[in-house]
Amino acid sequence: MNNLTNQQKGSLLAFIAVIFITPDSLFIRLSNIETWGMLFYRGAIPFTVVLIGLLFFYKKNFLKALFNIGYPGIFYVLSFSICNITFIISIQNTNVANTLVMIAMAPMLSAILGAIFLKEMPDQKTWLAIIITFAAVAYIFYDSIELGNFYGDIFGLITSFGLACNAVLARYAKDRDLVPSAVLGKLCVAIFALFFVESFALIGSDIIIVPLMAIMCVAIPFVLVTIAPRFIPAEEVNLFFLLETIIGPIWVWLIIQEQPSTEVLQGGLVIITTIAVHSFIKLRKS
Repeated sequence: MNNLTNQQKGSLLAFIAVIFITPDSLFIRLSNIETWGMLFYRGAIPFTVVLIGLLFFYKKNFLKALFNIGYPGIFYVLSFSICNITFIISIQNTNVANTLVMIAMAPMLSAILGAIFLKEMPDQKTWLAIIITFAAVAYIFYDSIELGNFYGDIFGLITSFGLACNAVLARYAKDRDLVPSAVLGKLCVAIFALFFVESFALIGSDIIIVPLMAIMCVAIPFVLVTIAPRFIPAEEVNLFFLLETIIGPIWVWLIIQEQPSTEVLQGGLVIITTIAVHSFIKLRKS
């Protein structure tokens, strides 16, 4: 990693994170546990796994690292917790493809927030990529309104805004380690879900699916996504999430035959082509 440029480091971290995330929606669909029980485990298991990792990494300096998050870290905890909760609510109330397409708004929102609060104006190529993907999202969103999935899509948009806030905060505090903030965020999610859980029982395949989902699709990616904005602008990190927009529904389509609409496939193709071209140009330049 030391031989890589910042652009290459950030892009690699974001890419690996999103590849780990892509089966997440499939695991949510395959699990039988109720919504709040799932949310509890998606908070509690990553919290435990990453906390153990941080204790090994920081040893005696763990508390110092925890208090070093400062005000940016506190805002990160709030934003991170909210978008984790709204993501599950969205998935449960609309098609997987629709939720992921709403999340595709995150790069545009990151660019706007970054320009306002960080004075980091995206270059023309990034703005062009954002505008194209926004148009594709609007195209799919119009289709989802006709299908009556508006409630789930709204929570998808809230998730998108939360992801944008997360990336901008991590970029703003790039000299701080905000992974402890993400750990606290997961603890908050678990505590919040605790008030609504009807059953903690993991029955049948859930014994494997839920822990696997919590570690592979939640714990590992959220650490990588928290680190990536140290190296590249927030909107570029979130552009990589657009890969999930098309790959995630394909997993669901192949395994459980939840077929996305033609509009989602068309819009997804535009999005994945745009992100591929944009990333290639950026990496070649670096």
